[in-house]
Amino acid sequence: MRTLILGGARSGKSAFAESLLSGPKPVRYLATARPVDAEMAERIRRHRARRPAGWEVVEVDGDLSGAIAATPAGHRLLIDGLTLWLATLLEGDGPPGRPADGWADAVLASLQQAPDAVIVSEEVGGGIVPDNALARRFRDLAGELNQRVAAACDRVVLVTAGIPVEIKRAAAAGGAR
Repeated sequence: MRTLILGGARSGKSAFAESLLSGPKPVRYLATARPVDAEMAERIRRHRARRPAGWEVVEVDGDLSGAIAATPAGHRLLIDGLTLWLATLLEGDGPPGRPADGWADAVLASLQQAPDAVIVSEEVGGGIVPDNALARRFRDLAGELNQRVAAACDRVVLVTAGIPVEIKRAAAAGGAR
């Protein structure tokens, strides 16, 4: 099952996503955050401290679709998160020669081959309209990416104030929802 976890900053979405991955299957964690300053380095440190020691962590530096495709068969996949990855791409560190919509296409194609994945992304469209073109482009691309990933997922959960609310669950084979 592919699950998208959405929420605002500090909403509890990452902790909730991690809680979904208990069990005997190995977990590959694709981390997209980069320690660009002391505050971000501290956030990364807290995430690392919370994770089970046995999880394989891959620091993704731009090529998220390649990292997804390289996940060994039988592993559960956690991607945390799409918006940090998108920000890296918009800073100019993405795959060369590929427009933003091509990045999303490649990630979506890779996710089709990852049937057991939990994907974390920020919901960025609920605030004010940003005052600069780059921030507006980021917000628009993040919204479009979230919509496309949500459509490709079996389940979508919105986390607000640490409370998960399921907003989509695909019907199971033979049953309706």
